[in-house]
Amino acid sequence: MNVDVKAAPGSGPLLSGAPEIASVGVIGAGQMGNGIAHVCALAGLPVVLLDVNDQALDRAMATMARNMDRQVKRRIVSEEDRDDALARITTGTDYALFGSCDFVIEAATEKEEVKRDIFKTLVPHLKPDALLASNTSSISITRLAAGTDRAEKFIGMHFMNPVPVMKLVEIIRGIATDEPTFQAVLALARKLNKTTAVAEDFPAFIVNRILVPMINEAVYALYEGVGSVPAIDTAMKLGANHPMGPLELADFIGLDTCLSVMQVLYDGLSDSKYRPCPLLVKYVEAGWLGRKTGRGFYDYAQDPPRPTR
Repeated sequence: MNVDVKAAPGSGPLLSGAPEIASVGVIGAGQMGNGIAHVCALAGLPVVLLDVNDQALDRAMATMARNMDRQVKRRIVSEEDRDDALARITTGTDYALFGSCDFVIEAATEKEEVKRDIFKTLVPHLKPDALLASNTSSISITRLAAGTDRAEKFIGMHFMNPVPVMKLVEIIRGIATDEPTFQAVLALARKLNKTTAVAEDFPAFIVNRILVPMINEAVYALYEGVGSVPAIDTAMKLGANHPMGPLELADFIGLDTCLSVMQVLYDGLSDSKYRPCPLLVKYVEAGWLGRKTGRGFYDYAQDPPRPTR
C-alpha cells in the first residue's frame, strides 16, 4: 500500500512553519548519491553533486542520463523533463559549492569515521540555516549530529537502492533533531514522491535491522554447508516469494556494506545473534564485494553469473 507521507506512522501533520527545502546538495556520486541527485533533479530541485574526483562525477552523470533515458522509454518522464533535470545538476569537488544549499545529504561509504570527516569539512561552508542529513543505513544519527555545529538541524534520510525505483525512505530523528527539521524532510520526501517510514535512532533502524541479519544467516547456511549458493537463493525466491535470493541481494547491496551493518548491530546491541559470519568477513577481505567489483557470491564475468562457492 502506498501511504501518503502525511499519514506515515509517527509523522503527524506537516508543520506550516517548517523551512522549505528549495535546493539540495549531495555528497558522494556513487550508486546511492547519483540516485538521490536523480530524484531531486526530476522533482524540480537544483542539485549540487560532490565527489572526490571528476571521474566519479562523470560516471555519475552518465549513469543518471542512462537511467533517465530508461524512464523516457517507459513513458515515466518526458524527454523535456529528462533534459531539464540533467541541467539542474551541478557537479564539483569543492565543498564551497554547498554555500547556498538549503539541505545537504551525505551518501558516502558506510564507515563512521569517513562520514565524520565529511561533516567536519562541510560545516564551515554552509549557511547558518542549512539542514544536514545522512543517508546512512545503520550508523547513529545522534552520534553523527554531535560532531557538527547544528545537531538540531541534523537528521537521517535513508533511501533504498535503487533510489529512482524504490518508493521507501526511512526518516530517523537524532535525540537533538528539532521538529521543523523533521517536518521539512517529510515534506521533501513527499516532493520526491516517496513513502516514509519513521524509525527510532537504534542500530540499523528498521529495514537493515531485519534484512541484513537475514542475509548474514544465509551466509552462515552457506558456510555451514546447509546448501549451495544456488540452492539457498532458489529456496528463498520460490519458498518465500522473494524477488531476489539473499546471496544475490548481498552482491547487489555490496558485501562490504552488509558487513558494516552487521558490525554496527553487533557493536551496538552486544547480542551474539548479530555476529558477522566469518565467510562474509573473508569475502570482504578478498575484495569480493559483489556486483560492483565483478565478484561476490557470484562471478559476474560469466553470463549468467556463476556461483563462486
